[in-house]
Amino acid sequence: MYKGAPVVLASQSPRRKQLLEQAGIPFEVRVVETAETYPPGLEIEQIPVHIAQQKAAAVMTLCKPEEIIIAADTVVVLDDTIIGKPKDRDDAIRILTALSGREHRVITGVVIRRNGTEKAFSQTTTVHFKPLTTEQVTYYVDNFKPYDKAGAYAIQEWIGAVGIDSIHGCFYNVMGLPVSKVAEVLASQG
Repeated sequence: MYKGAPVVLASQSPRRKQLLEQAGIPFEVRVVETAETYPPGLEIEQIPVHIAQQKAAAVMTLCKPEEIIIAADTVVVLDDTIIGKPKDRDDAIRILTALSGREHRVITGVVIRRNGTEKAFSQTTTVHFKPLTTEQVTYYVDNFKPYDKAGAYAIQEWIGAVGIDSIHGCFYNVMGLPVSKVAEVLASQG
C-alpha cells in the first residue's frame, strides 16, 4: 500500500523485515555493523533511539539522498536495568527466570531519515509474565534458542502464548518495530 520514496531498512532482524512486509512497505535491507554503545548518563528511553541513530548514520553512506532509511533498536528494561541479549543458555535461563511473574518494559527506538532530515522517536510497551516454572523456561530456551533476542524471548513464540498474561501498548513494538507508527511517519513524508 505504501507508494512513497524507496525505503531502506538498516536492520538484519527477520522480525523487522516481516513487520514491514506485513504493513505493505516495500524495502531493501542495507546494514553496516555498528557498535551498540551509548554515552553514560543517557536516559533509558533515549538509549534505543541513540543506537538507532548510529545504525542510520552508518547506512547513510550506502543510500541515495531520496531514499528513506529506517533504523531501530529494542531494549528490555527490568527494574530500570537494561537486559540485553543472552550470552548463552545459562544466561537466557537466568533472564527469563528474572522476568517470571514480573512486569517489564520493552522500548524500541526508531529513526526515519531522508534528505538530511530525521524523525526519531521511541515507543514503550509494558509486558507482564505469569510465573514460569523451571521446566517451562528450560523448554523454551532449549527449543527456541532465543540468543539473538533482547530479554531472551520473542513474544510471538511459544513463551508469549503460554507465559505472557498481559501487555499494555503495541504488540509489534515488542517484536522489534512499532510498525503502525512507522507507517504513519512514512505516510506523512509522502
